[in-house]
Amino acid sequence: MSSASIPILVVLFGGAMIAVQGPINATLGRAAGSPVNAALASFVVGTLALAAIATIQRAVPDSALLRALPWWAWMGGFCGAVFVTAAAYAAPKIGIASMLTLAVASQLLIAVALDHSGALGVPARAVTGGRAAGIVLVIVGALLVRRF
Repeated sequence: MSSASIPILVVLFGGAMIAVQGPINATLGRAAGSPVNAALASFVVGTLALAAIATIQRAVPDSALLRALPWWAWMGGFCGAVFVTAAAYAAPKIGIASMLTLAVASQLLIAVALDHSGALGVPARAVTGGRAAGIVLVIVGALLVRRF
């Protein structure tokens, strides 16, 4: 197995969980009265799960390193909350496949822009013809899934 195999498998599993999370949170949102309540419940459960794993691993953050972080390094949870709420709202209205393909298309557009500019601490990677073609294909795919 190559050195990239484990991270690829982890990401594939994480992506599969995102597909399952949409309908789970949509169901929770109907019972909880809103997509925001569903996202809140989802984050509470996720926080408890992560706290348990961190405790088992005895993972202790370095407080000096945490204090030295730029302000935007703390915004990941906000980004996740926006996505989980948007998914809980949109999934029952447009379907899981449409919701996810549109999300992937927007993620890819922003990811390529971040890579190109080297923003938020990522190494700069130029937009190549192949990357541009990939973006177009993903957007076309998202439109096809949405329309058909």
